[in-house]
Amino acid sequence: MRRLGTALALLGGLALAVAAMPAALAHEHPSGITDLVTPAVVRVEATAKVDITLLDHLGELVHVERSYEVPIGSGTGTVVNPDGAVVTLTRVVETGKDVAVYAANRIFAEHHKVKIPDDFERHKLSDDRLDHHLQECYPPKSSTATCIADVSTEIRIFPNIAPADAEGFRAEIARAGDGPDSPAVLVPVGRADGGAGMPTAPLAAKVPDKEGSPVAVAGFTGRPAADRPETVEIAHLQAGGAGDGGRRFKDPEGKADEPVKLGALVDKGLLGGPVIEDKKGEVVGLLVGGGKEARMIGVREITTALAEAKVPARRGPIDAAFEQALTRFHTEYYGDAVPAFQRVLELYPGHVVAAAHLKTAQAKRGTAEDEGTKRAAAADEDAGGGGVPLWPFLAGGGVLVAAVAAGALLLWRRGAAQDPDPAEAGTVETGVPVPEPPVAIPRRPPVDEGANPTVVVGRSFPALPKIAPGDPPTGPGGPSAAPGGPSTGPGRPVLVARDPGRPEGTAPNGGDTAAGAAGAGAGAAGTNPGAAVQKYCTACGMRLGHAHRFCGFCGHPAEA
Repeated sequence: MRRLGTALALLGGLALAVAAMPAALAHEHPSGITDLVTPAVVRVEATAKVDITLLDHLGELVHVERSYEVPIGSGTGTVVNPDGAVVTLTRVVETGKDVAVYAANRIFAEHHKVKIPDDFERHKLSDDRLDHHLQECYPPKSSTATCIADVSTEIRIFPNIAPADAEGFRAEIARAGDGPDSPAVLVPVGRADGGAGMPTAPLAAKVPDKEGSPVAVAGFTGRPAADRPETVEIAHLQAGGAGDGGRRFKDPEGKADEPVKLGALVDKGLLGGPVIEDKKGEVVGLLVGGGKEARMIGVREITTALAEAKVPARRGPIDAAFEQALTRFHTEYYGDAVPAFQRVLELYPGHVVAAAHLKTAQAKRGTAEDEGTKRAAAADEDAGGGGVPLWPFLAGGGVLVAAVAAGALLLWRRGAAQDPDPAEAGTVETGVPVPEPPVAIPRRPPVDEGANPTVVVGRSFPALPKIAPGDPPTGPGGPSAAPGGPSTGPGRPVLVARDPGRPEGTAPNGGDTAAGAAGAGAGAAGTNPGAAVQKYCTACGMRLGHAHRFCGFCGHPAEA
């Protein structure tokens, strides 16, 4: 039992150790999605053209003229905008060797019939006189030079199109790097590829840092042709930064020596080719190296070179249409992919990848592999009775509508049969009290047209006191007012105003105001007991005539 427990413990520990292994040991196999980049992969060839003249004055003066084309470099480039701008390596389009030396060796050997290698080295001859003339033929140019050379560089771009373009189009260097493995930017010269431009490759934002990140490299081993398509090879990146000379490659499983494999492809023509990240299909760098070694320079160096050359990296209408077609194609909607690829070929008739995928989509459209056909068949099966029938739901809906209509009709008829009390209709049914009817206002009596004109009496003074029956009359002088003063009916005040016909400054009895004021101090109050007193209506305050029994304005009784 003890041994069994020990064995179980060992097995459990081994299981935990396997579960705790770092994720870096897991190997991701590339999916091979490079379709976004391969249409923009091009072949780049650079050639130096040397026009040289040899001045032979060993005997008679003879001018010998020759023209030579000297290969500078070749490799792969990537189109980064619809105008045809290309990024590649500097050593593909520039060389550190002096092509004028190469031309001097050739023209001297051909004219003087001596053996001189056709290379870029300076050589010596056993004949001192010929050797002197040979050394004077080498650059730099001097006043005693025996050769005059004119060197120009021609760069040609061969796009990935069908049918293949045997001539390509010319380009010039917009920006060359400081070293041979630095990015170089090329721009086309004297060629237009239509209003839509050329297919381009998307550039990634950064290089993946994970150990064993799957990538693919693409390029051409020669000029594109029907029998020479682009070459695509799978690889993996080591973790960490670029280090000296670029990021290195390594197979996480150790099954392949990727640096040697990719180095051989560099020597065949993939120098400067794009390194494509596997997840999004974006360019993360350029392939450098050769022999038994291969590395990658990152996308940051590419974007820096483009910025210094003032050449923007951007996508075009061909790329937008192609991405839509690829989405339908890779999701196996072949019926929808056919018109999408046809649209791409309308914009760019030579699109090799679109033409190849179009043939595949046309062959698989409507078959069992077409997801669009599968979905259409499933929909037809559901509509044909394979699914839940719809008639029970329709019948149930009709019954529900009929029940609601019948209930509404019964409620309406019950409300019409009842005769609610009008006084309670508002409070019972609606909860809102019914307002009482307005109170009728009595009409005023007709105006007496025969009444004398009236005057308006201001009421800015306090109201007159009421005199009860039996109380002594009061006046401005107090209880000692004249007993013969005006009086009103029981409990009603009398409004007294100045006689309108009395002159200004005279008292009511004909005296002046001063005498009236003096008399007021003695208790006479400036009045004449024998004079007639003007009366006013106690209801509206208007002036009453002497013989009027009713107020001519409001109709109120004068004696009331």
